[in-house]
Amino acid sequence: MEHLSLPQPVRIDRAGGVLTFTLDNPAQRNEVTGPMFDAMLAALRAEVVQPAARVLRIRATGDVFCTGRERAGRDALGIHAEVSRLIELKRLLRASPLITIAEVQGDAHGFGFGLAILCDFTLVSARAGLAFPEMRNGLPPAAIMAYLGRYALPKQVFPMVLFGDTITPRVALQAGLITTICEPHTLQSEAEALVERILALDEAGARQCKAFFQAAEESTIEQNFRCATEMLTVTSMRLRQRNAS
Repeated sequence: MEHLSLPQPVRIDRAGGVLTFTLDNPAQRNEVTGPMFDAMLAALRAEVVQPAARVLRIRATGDVFCTGRERAGRDALGIHAEVSRLIELKRLLRASPLITIAEVQGDAHGFGFGLAILCDFTLVSARAGLAFPEMRNGLPPAAIMAYLGRYALPKQVFPMVLFGDTITPRVALQAGLITTICEPHTLQSEAEALVERILALDEAGARQCKAFFQAAEESTIEQNFRCATEMLTVTSMRLRQRNAS
C-alpha cells in the first residue's frame, strides 16, 4: 500500500484502485481542520487530472466519525475563505467519478454528517448518533441544506436542521439519508465487500453510470432522454468492440 506521509491529521492511502481518507484527529472528535481540507482537496484534484482510483473510502479513527469542522476565521474574509474551501470539497466529492463510501463508525454531526450523506454509499454503525446541531448556535447549516433536499423529502429533514436533535441511524435510513445500518463489528467487512463488488464492475461503465445518474437529477426528462440516447449508443459500441476483440 502506498502511504502519503502528511503532517495533517488525515491519512491518505492508495491501494488496488482504492483511495482512502482516514480522519485521524480523535482528540478533537475528528473535527476537520484547514490542513485536512487541503490534503483531501489535493487528492481529489489529482484524480481529476490523472485518474488512478475507482473507489474512495472515507473513514475515521477512534469512537467518533466526525463532529464538525474547524472555525478559525475571525473576519469576513477569513470566514468566506473557510466556507469556500469546504464547499469546494463537497463539490469535488459529489462530482468525482470515484464511487464513494462513507464508513460512519461513530457519531457524525454537522459537517461530518453532511460529508457522509454526500457519498454514494453511507454505511453507519448502529451505535452512531447523527445530527445537524448548527441551529443551536443560531447558524443555519446552509452548506448542508444546499443539497439535503436531493436525498430526502423536505418535511422529513427540515425539522432535523431546524432543531438540531440527534437522530438514530434508523430514522436517517427511513429519511433516505444513509444506505445501510451495520453492527459495529461488521461495518468494516461490509464496506470491504462493497468495495469488491464495485471493483468487479466494468470500470468505464461504472464511471458513466455515476455521471449519468447525477446529471439526470439536475436535468429535465427530455434532456435526460437525449443524453441517454447518446450514452447508450456510445457505450453499446464500446462493449461490442470489446467483445469482438
